[in-house]
Amino acid sequence: MNHEFYCKFLSPDPSLDVFVESIGMFHNPSDQPKEVVIIPDGRIDLFFLQSGPESFHIMLIGLETAPEQRIIPPHTLAFVVSFRPLGAEYILKTSIADILNTARELPIGFWNFTKDIMNDFETFYQHVSNVLKELAPETIDLKKRLLFELIYASKGEINVMELSEKVSWSSRQINRYFSKQFGLSLKSYSTILRFRASLEHIAEGKLFPELNFTDQNHFIKEIKKFSGVIPKELAKNKDDRFILLSVLKQK
Repeated sequence: MNHEFYCKFLSPDPSLDVFVESIGMFHNPSDQPKEVVIIPDGRIDLFFLQSGPESFHIMLIGLETAPEQRIIPPHTLAFVVSFRPLGAEYILKTSIADILNTARELPIGFWNFTKDIMNDFETFYQHVSNVLKELAPETIDLKKRLLFELIYASKGEINVMELSEKVSWSSRQINRYFSKQFGLSLKSYSTILRFRASLEHIAEGKLFPELNFTDQNHFIKEIKKFSGVIPKELAKNKDDRFILLSVLKQK
């Protein structure tokens, strides 16, 4: 039996792509805790966690703006749905402004899920995909859809004024929407997306800015702000602490 920490992520059905980025799992089957560093990635995570036969929790984790060290306890199995911001609004139907850098525990039985779903990942994937398809609306606000399409396409490098002109939505209204719905400004969210795009370059061994940073010092400062370490240390990823970077290196 393999006692190594294991993670796996699959893309959702294409019909869900605007709402969901991935469906995945983490498994720590060993007797030792696994130290990890959670870094901002612009996603909202819905976790189904089991640590032992009697321990089952459902947690909704909001957007993160800073790195955080966490411990994955021994014998922990977690399935996770990673939502894009529109998924929180249109599928979860909730504001996540109050859980910025924190989490909300959801009731057992949420979406009629119980610890019985933790038997295997394939079953979970199919089941949660069906639930998500049922909950996904047929239409969404076109301004919001275009807004996020432009943000993602630019890797967070498009400014608020340009977005406002392209979407025909005032910058004041956009920022009010972000603050009320997600708990941070559009500029802050875009900066996180630029950091995440930089991770793809770091995973390839590129330790100099590939995106629109002022200079190398600005690049290093921003990487350290969101990961806690400089690019060189992040690239080493000692003990695979940075799970998101480990996943990018596997691609």
